[in-house]
Order: sequence, then C-alpha cells, then structure tokens
Amino acid sequence: MNHAFLPQVIRRSLPASVVALLVLAGCAGTPDKRRDRVTPAELMQVPDARPRIETLRSGGPNKPYAVLGRTYTPLTTDAEVRESGLASWYGGKFHGMPTASGERYDMYAMTAAHPTMPIPSYARVRNPANGREVIVRVNDRGPFSPGRIIDLSLAAAVRLGVSHAVSPVEVERLTHDEIRSGNWRR
Repeated sequence: MNHAFLPQVIRRSLPASVVALLVLAGCAGTPDKRRDRVTPAELMQVPDARPRIETLRSGGPNKPYAVLGRTYTPLTTDAEVRESGLASWYGGKFHGMPTASGERYDMYAMTAAHPTMPIPSYARVRNPANGREVIVRVNDRGPFSPGRIIDLSLAAAVRLGVSHAVSPVEVERLTHDEIRSGNWRR
C-alpha cells in the first residue's frame, strides 16, 4: 500500500498500525479496482434490472431543477413515458460518485440517467438498429446535451451495442401497473 499521501510529519509521529488504519480507511471510499478489469464479454452477462414498485416522492431528486440555463420538471406520478432519441453512456469519470438518488453510480450495473422520469423508475431501452433491449433502473439525472434522451451505464450500453457512439434508442418507462401485473416482461 502506498501511504505517500499522508504528510511526512504524520507518518513520523504515528505508530505504523495507526498509519495502516488511515490508509485502509482512505481506500474504503474508492471504487473497487478489481471491477475496473471487467471485459465486454462479462458486461454482456450482466442481468437486466429487476423492476419492483418503489415509492415516488415529490421532493428530493424529483423537484424541479436547472442545468445549463434550462429548467427541468421531473414527473412525480406513475405516468407512462415513451421517447425516441439519442442515448449516450457515462462511465469511469463518474464511477463511484453519488447519483441524484443518493446511490453510488456503478457503471457495471443496469442503470441510467433521465432528465424527467421520476426517480426511481424502471425503463425498457431498445436499440432499433439491432433489436436488443435492456431493463434499467433510472436513478440519476441527465443527459443535458441537445437531442439526447438517456444516459446509460456502461453495462447497459454494451448490452445494447451502443457503447461505441451516441446512438438512436427507444425508451419506455415501466409503470407500477405493468410491474405489478408482470406485463413488462416480453
């Protein structure tokens, strides 16, 4: 372990066991380095998010917000959302960072960011070019680039075959009735 980040005066004045504990504590909040070696073949095996009914609230990540001079008003009801547009994906730079839901972003999980779907939500994302579909859990806000409708995790982008570039997709939010009845399955 490298403890060079600790100031030299601290390293000299503390017993080695205390320095070791500080180093371990400092590593506790970093992303799992073993997972940084995940291969595309392994990402193809990541299962879809499993839809379940989760409470929608009007505050927190579902309150109106502004980004880059544009105001967004997230849905706070169990409404249908169907969109076609461009998908992008976000990865390493955000891996382990807090999402709008307060959860840590995991680029190896089946998650996504959407500007106005209620958080949390589940959505079916389809790549019309190859017919692949995935189910993701929407737990973050974004994307904020014109024309883009959803930001996918790396796992979702690889499974859809869109990790190489911004790509057209179709997005459908799964309602609580669809989840409750099982009608979201295809």
